[in-house]
Amino acid sequence: MTDEHLVRFLDRTSPPHIFTLIMIAGISALNMSIFLPSLNSMARYFDTDYAVMQIALSGYLAATALLQLVIGPISDRYGRRVITLISLAVFVFATIGALLSTNVEAFLFFRMMQAIVAAGLVLSRAVVRDMVPQNQAASMIGYVTMGMALVPMFGPMIGGLLDQLYDWHATFVFLAIAGTGVFFLTWFDQGETIKGGGVSFAEQLRGYPELLRSPRFWGYSLCAAFASGAFFALLGGASFIAGEVFGLSPLWSGVALGAPAIGYAVGNYISGNYSVRVGVNAMATYGSIILIIGMGASLVITLLGFNHPLLFFGFCTMLGLGNGVALPNTMAGLLSVRPHLAGTASGLGGALMVAGGAALAQLAGGMLNVETGTLPLQWLMFTTAVAALLSVLFVTWRERALGLAE
Repeated sequence: MTDEHLVRFLDRTSPPHIFTLIMIAGISALNMSIFLPSLNSMARYFDTDYAVMQIALSGYLAATALLQLVIGPISDRYGRRVITLISLAVFVFATIGALLSTNVEAFLFFRMMQAIVAAGLVLSRAVVRDMVPQNQAASMIGYVTMGMALVPMFGPMIGGLLDQLYDWHATFVFLAIAGTGVFFLTWFDQGETIKGGGVSFAEQLRGYPELLRSPRFWGYSLCAAFASGAFFALLGGASFIAGEVFGLSPLWSGVALGAPAIGYAVGNYISGNYSVRVGVNAMATYGSIILIIGMGASLVITLLGFNHPLLFFGFCTMLGLGNGVALPNTMAGLLSVRPHLAGTASGLGGALMVAGGAALAQLAGGMLNVETGTLPLQWLMFTTAVAALLSVLFVTWRERALGLAE
């Protein structure tokens, strides 16, 4: 990191501290998963079907994907700081709206509005890439997401406990308070990392063809989409599996949903330590292989007749581990294809990742019933893990064939 990027905590004339980046990204991750143990009780509260209530996840992910397409380019033009602050303010307003909703239509409207907090995921990565080069960015993103992983690890547990002690409203009170805290942390700590007034929209449009024609960008993006797709498929089906298939309480459902985050934190720590030395392609490959091993073993054990919540959710720890190793490196790779469009690349890559996740989450929810058990979800997660490996192997093959990196 250069002297001009010297970080001073709670000094908004300098780039944000890594703790602030963790909190900015973490509030987005928290909002995605904290309410999942309450889906069944929320469906009863609003007197609607579980499939309708699940739009709070799949629809939210779809809105997140669309917003990431806009957030990245706007931040490249106007800066990371102002867009982060606006998104957090809108998030708090939307959270209060969801809390006060008296029907499912109003709730889902404000839930979609909450998706603006996805700016935290896009811009935390873009800020890192503003500050440091590719392999160091993979390492720093690894540390950021390792800390961020602690949020979804405990988020569903907190949501399940709040639901069990009070009801689902308490979860959204918690989100409103957390969002307000992150807003003020960002206000006092996050300095602008784009120099020279940003990149104009016209310049960005001229750069889009380069970005979109790059096989390397698409290879990294598809690896990220398929690797994270296995996790989003789990999110789409885990609440049903925990509550209806295994009969777990909201609290224990939240504990079970936190299992992948344990592996994710470990995987991010590994990325933080080894990405600079090993390289992003090799690390993404190793992460994808871990996914295949974990999801393949889970599938085989269930096919052999061993089906228990400890086994199912225990193997989901390897799902988190593989993602923790693969995702920081694929994201650092796609951000480095065109470094001057880091925000645009982060937004587009994130949109592809989350759009695929929304489709897989809804697909997983529609495939499951008590009779099928966990098998449809396990097949889906295993298939996406194989696709992630094939995507990153394509990037590696192409670079070797050309004898250079784009």
